[in-house]
Amino acid sequence: MSTTDTAAPALKEIFNAERLQHIADEMSAVYPAFKAKAFLKHAQDGLAELSVMQRMARVAESLYAVLPLDYEDSLQVLFELAPRLNSGFVSMCLPHYVASYGGHAFDTSMDALKYFTTFGSSEFAIRYFLRSDLERSLERMHDWTREENHHVRRLASEGSRPRLPWSFRLEAVQADPLLAAGILNRLKADESLYVRKSVANHLNDVTKVHPEWVLDTIEGWSLDNKHTAWIAKHALRSLIKQGNVRALTVIGAGAKAEVELSDARVEPAMVSLGDAITLSFTVKSTVAHEQRLVIDYAIEYVKANGGVSRKVFKLKTVELPGFGVALVQRRQVIKDFTTRKHFAGRHGVQVMINGKVVGSAGFEVLI
Repeated sequence: MSTTDTAAPALKEIFNAERLQHIADEMSAVYPAFKAKAFLKHAQDGLAELSVMQRMARVAESLYAVLPLDYEDSLQVLFELAPRLNSGFVSMCLPHYVASYGGHAFDTSMDALKYFTTFGSSEFAIRYFLRSDLERSLERMHDWTREENHHVRRLASEGSRPRLPWSFRLEAVQADPLLAAGILNRLKADESLYVRKSVANHLNDVTKVHPEWVLDTIEGWSLDNKHTAWIAKHALRSLIKQGNVRALTVIGAGAKAEVELSDARVEPAMVSLGDAITLSFTVKSTVAHEQRLVIDYAIEYVKANGGVSRKVFKLKTVELPGFGVALVQRRQVIKDFTTRKHFAGRHGVQVMINGKVVGSAGFEVLI
């Protein structure tokens, strides 16, 4: 089974030699006949070159290689192992075992994923079943929205996300968001923040391809419920950054901001990698009534070819009284990431209020 990994390299040390020994020790405790040495030899082979997700898969493969049991009996041993593991992320090797070796036993595997997700998450593993048997998997996941355990409810929305990070895309769900709409509708007022974040992230995924569908859906919800309102705001965050008027209207900031912006500056004006910049500006209301202002900023990052790549950052939402004044500041460290490399040159900074650019500044990066 293939896996996808875009995680930072340091994360792979979650599955280091010490952790593999821990897994071997705990397996031996629940299954005395466990071949710990064979497991460790199989799991550690070429470990240094493997990413975190590849290491997770390797653990599942190594368990399978040394367990002389059929699938159902192996699960009984792994059920006992799950609560003994000392890391929620490490426990995700168990649902991966299900995804790798349980495709022939749908009902048994679904029950196993439901159980294992309470110790970490089965969000990656469930996607293999969605890809092979979409209708039955979604039906089971819809049932999970009624479960008392919030980990299980979250699995319903998180596992069916069309663009889940570190995993392959669910092309069918991406093409037709109605397939998972029943799950989202059932969870739109969930009391668990863990679940609500997942629902919002699922909908934010959908906005990448079907923004109007998400807006239609959320506009059809009653936002009097605080939990539903929270989901709506976070689900629309990408559209809000883009200045989408309908999205801004949902959160009460669809009107043009009646303000004046002054003293926009970035300090220091010249920085090296590792330094921090501070963006500051003053916003003054020009009308007598209160306004809700969604304030964001964008940095135009210089690219290797001399062009720019614009990235929008959330800043804050302000309830500005009539003729009121607000001083806004944001500090940001300028450093490279695996997803962003800095190049020398002037980086423009734009201030946006309710989706419209109202001021600009900039800073120079020295490499």
